[in-house]
Amino acid sequence: MQSLRTRSPLSISPNSADPAQRSKAIHDLSKACQDWGFFLVINHGVSESLMENIMEGCYEFFNLTDEEKKAYEGSDVLDPIRCGTSFNTAKETIFFWRDFLKVLVHPDFHFPDKPKGFSELALEYVERIREISGELLRGISVSLGLEASYIHDVLNLESGLQVFVANLYPPCPQPELALGMPPHSDHGLLNILIENGVGGLQLLHNAKWVNVRAPPNSFLVNTCDHLEILSNGRYKSVVHRAVVNNATTRLSLAVANGPSLDTIVRPAPGLTDGANNPPAYTPMKYKEYLQLQQGNKLDQKSVLDRIRLQKE
Repeated sequence: MQSLRTRSPLSISPNSADPAQRSKAIHDLSKACQDWGFFLVINHGVSESLMENIMEGCYEFFNLTDEEKKAYEGSDVLDPIRCGTSFNTAKETIFFWRDFLKVLVHPDFHFPDKPKGFSELALEYVERIREISGELLRGISVSLGLEASYIHDVLNLESGLQVFVANLYPPCPQPELALGMPPHSDHGLLNILIENGVGGLQLLHNAKWVNVRAPPNSFLVNTCDHLEILSNGRYKSVVHRAVVNNATTRLSLAVANGPSLDTIVRPAPGLTDGANNPPAYTPMKYKEYLQLQQGNKLDQKSVLDRIRLQKE
C-alpha cells in the first residue's frame, strides 16, 4: 500500500503579487488536479486554535445523548441539518461504520444549537474555508486557461452551496469486514478536510489504494464531480474511501464547496472544441445532481457516469 505522507504538500498562493510565485502555484494546482485530484494546503492562514476548537466541538456533538441528537435527524439531501449513520439507508443494505453530522452552512447558515458555542465556531470556520476555496478556484480557473473569476461567476458562488460534514469512525471489532465510507467521488467543486491525526482516508490512484497522511495544521483538498464536468474531464474527481481500525476513533471534518443549487453546470465552452473535443457531460442543475446522487448507492463514480456522454 502506497502512502502520501512523504510527498511535498502544496503551499497555495495563486493570487500572490510575486509573478514567479503565482505562476508556480498555478502550475502546481494544475498538475495536482490532473495527476491526483488531490493536494495538501499549508500556509493557509487559518489558526491552529480554530482548527483544534472546531474538532473539539465535533467531538462534543457526537457525545450528546441519543435523545439530544434525535432532534437533528433528517432524511432529504437538502434538509438543513442531518445526523445519523450510513449514507442512504433507503438504498444501502449494509450500514457503514460511522456517525455523521451534515449541515448546510451557505448561502444560509444553519447549525445545531448544541453543544454551547459550537455554532459560533462553525460560522467562523466555514467563512475561512470559503475564502480558501475561492482562492483555490481562482487559481484553478487560470490553470484551465479561463479568466480568474470564471468559475466564481458562471457557477454563482456568491450563493454557492457549502456543506459542513463531520464523520466519526469508532473502533470496529472486525475492521477487515467493514468500511467507514465506500469508494466514491464527491459532488461539487472542492472538499476541504481536516482530521484528528488518525489515518483512514485512502485515494484510488492508478488502480491502487493510497493511504493519506496529513501533516499537522494542513488541509486535505480533493477535486469533485462538478470540477470534472466544468473542465470537460481535464481535471478528474478523485475516488476515495474511509477505512476503519479496531483501536482508535477517527474523526474527520470536511467542508464541501459547490455551485448554487439552481446553477446548470456544463463544460466550459472554452474547453470544448467541436468534433475534436466535444462536451463530455450532460448539462444538469446542481440541485438535480444532488437528488440523483441521493437516490443511488454510493459506488465509485456511478452518478457522474450517468450524465457522461459516450463518444461515438
